[in-house]
Amino acid sequence: MARPITAFLPYDGKEYTLRTVEQLQQSGMVQEVYLLASSPDVSRPEGAKVLATSSLSGSDTRNLLARKARTDYLLLFLRDAAVEFGQRALQRFLQVGEMTGAGLLYSDHTDVRGSARTLHPTAEYQPGSIRDDFDFGPLVLLDSSLVQDAASELKSYRHSNAGWYALRLAIARRAPVIRIGEFLYSAIEPDLRKSGEKQFDYVDPRNRQVQKEMEDAITYHLKRIGAYLPPKFAVPPLHKGTFEKEASVIIPVRNRARTIGEAIGSVIRQQCTFDFNCIVVDNHSSDGTTDLIRRFTEMDPRVLHIIPERLDLGIGGCWSLAVHDTRCGRFAAQLDSDDLYKDENTLQRIVGTFWQEKCGMVVGSYQMTNFELQEIPPGIIDHREWTPDNGRNNALRINGFGAPRAFFTPLLRSIDIPNVSYGEDYAVGLAISRNYQIGRIYEPIYLCRRWEGNTDADLDITRLNAHNQYKDKLRTFEILARQRKNRTSRSIARRSARPQRRKK
Repeated sequence: MARPITAFLPYDGKEYTLRTVEQLQQSGMVQEVYLLASSPDVSRPEGAKVLATSSLSGSDTRNLLARKARTDYLLLFLRDAAVEFGQRALQRFLQVGEMTGAGLLYSDHTDVRGSARTLHPTAEYQPGSIRDDFDFGPLVLLDSSLVQDAASELKSYRHSNAGWYALRLAIARRAPVIRIGEFLYSAIEPDLRKSGEKQFDYVDPRNRQVQKEMEDAITYHLKRIGAYLPPKFAVPPLHKGTFEKEASVIIPVRNRARTIGEAIGSVIRQQCTFDFNCIVVDNHSSDGTTDLIRRFTEMDPRVLHIIPERLDLGIGGCWSLAVHDTRCGRFAAQLDSDDLYKDENTLQRIVGTFWQEKCGMVVGSYQMTNFELQEIPPGIIDHREWTPDNGRNNALRINGFGAPRAFFTPLLRSIDIPNVSYGEDYAVGLAISRNYQIGRIYEPIYLCRRWEGNTDADLDITRLNAHNQYKDKLRTFEILARQRKNRTSRSIARRSARPQRRKK
């Protein structure tokens, strides 16, 4: 009986890889086992073959997979991890693959940390799951014919780091990506950092070449699915409208007595050539925050204190309340309640960028600090992966736009800000970038504190998945909107190109 799987594993001589190979060979499901190594001279277990490759995530490995997989399915280990398969796990992968016609299958698994075992559910894949850090777990099962077809399509693209990313996007264009919501195996988790420490890996300056390759891969993908937007932007009517203030700094807050005073203080110290105010939306605080805000309103009339009548508002709902207030200025600038503007020139620089670049939104850069405002790794987050021409396409790959963010208020009022406390800023940024340029300030103008009070400091896997799935859903909405925008534009262009009939 033919065995339907060819397995590919990264290998650098670890003992646990040999045990994984034994499991694969004893399963009765695996025809061949290939070890992906940096050198062909490494010692190998009996029955396994070594393939030399310079990078697991490069196009060389992608081409090796296409050439060597002569079975119906390909089992690919995405990272060097110790894996213990559950009862008939490979059979279950194959069963679901045959049932669904999936191009890529992945499953939930169990993480092993020392003697502790914890469940690791994975997020559901959807059209917007195009971020390059999507967590499939340590392994995936792929349809070999689709791997070969996708590799052939991508043969002219040389990748050192985006080979796997480009391949899985290409497979997803051809067939469903299916999650099996069952814990089919256990894996030793090699990265023990907290979720809040991992989220900034992609902005590490050492990874900028990686980011450029990833951008090329997502740009190609968006073009293939009709969601790419060329660098043609509408110009917002910045002069229109009557506003009492040129700018408003908006601070949603709930129970931040330790930090709200410093945040407001950094606003009222701003030196500007225009009038501004600070709108603090106090979402029913109970720790003394309310009294602190009132003291500022008594000292400085520019500080406005709003307590919502509703009890169901998230951060987005608080923003919406402030933006639709008649006292909101022409431009609305963000400040989180535990962060600070870096110096007294921040607001002036933000507003100046709107007028200079004629944009609908401005995003600055920030410096990571601890609670005492001492710089901590990774230091400055400047999102230099954003470029004026392609930033709005690349924005669909990454997890955020950066900070501080500011908006042309009439434009923001025309967008329904989601009433959530995570991802509301990303939703607004995607919507604005669909039509308008986003101005950028690449020097740090904002201090972002990382401390135990941050809402994303250490998320459990369930909450992390919920956050990621929500942003993937926002990407799904945005992809559909951009595809529709492009179809409408093509339809208008075709009608315009038709010869006009003369009336008799």
